[in-house]
Amino acid sequence: MTQQFRRPKRDVDGVLLLDKPIGVSSNGALQKARWLYTAAKGGHTGVLDPLATGLLPLCFGEATKFSSFLLDADKRYIAHVAFGKVTTTGDVEGEVVLERPVAFDEVRLREVIAGFVGPQSQVPPMYSALKHQGKALYEYARQGIEIERKARDIVIHSIDLLSFDGAVAVIDVSCSKGTYIRTLGQDIGEVLGCGAHLSGLRRTATAGFGLEDAITPEALEALDLAGREALLMPPDVLVRHLPEVVLPEQDAVRFCHGQAVRIPLKCAIMSRFRVYREVDREFLGLAEWRDDESLYPVRLMAVKAAGK
Repeated sequence: MTQQFRRPKRDVDGVLLLDKPIGVSSNGALQKARWLYTAAKGGHTGVLDPLATGLLPLCFGEATKFSSFLLDADKRYIAHVAFGKVTTTGDVEGEVVLERPVAFDEVRLREVIAGFVGPQSQVPPMYSALKHQGKALYEYARQGIEIERKARDIVIHSIDLLSFDGAVAVIDVSCSKGTYIRTLGQDIGEVLGCGAHLSGLRRTATAGFGLEDAITPEALEALDLAGREALLMPPDVLVRHLPEVVLPEQDAVRFCHGQAVRIPLKCAIMSRFRVYREVDREFLGLAEWRDDESLYPVRLMAVKAAGK
């Protein structure tokens, strides 16, 4: 009996900006990248539908400890909204369930789009990865089962109309976490009286990262291992929006052992901080500053964690 060869996994730490292609799931893109890096541990930071393309930050190793900051971040998309047809899924993959004539001009379209900017409630679509009793909603939807969903508070920061040819509008959307662009497109179509669905979706930015810095899976595969590793950003880029604290060696060792470190901070408006070792600027993890004027470890890096 032939034994199957398994590639040895490596401890790889860092963040990769991937340009996910159409037709590939977020998990499929992650597993391909993990294989190319032979990474022992990895995760993605927010699902992109197979139909959607664009920016998909991937976290490897120690970076996965801080991936939640990307999940909670604002995002930006270029969406193609096709008017006149409503589908079961809200995109081109679904069956057309309703057709109506398109009878509005660009002026009316801009008026309606402007009405969707700002805080609002949005009901997640049935065709989504949200879980109900351990199963994704899209699994119920495929069985014809409708599950009641609670509306979520979201914010549409801006919507810019890039083009409109009388049937399809291309819009640039900046929004908060939890926003479903498919639902936004459907809702715009309903207000216009003709219905709509997404014919294309591309994520262009999240948490300060842009698509211009991302690499396609094909280009990543064409590189050697050294070239791939040169693309990895350090884990602390995920928390670069937080202020930093630098600890002398004795305090750094205590902090890495999970102990609080007393350090008065003048005008401490923020409660979360990035923590570094003074001698070599090694990133140690995240801390929470409390009223007793001490920093308490929240997330610790494993690398050199005990001052080795």
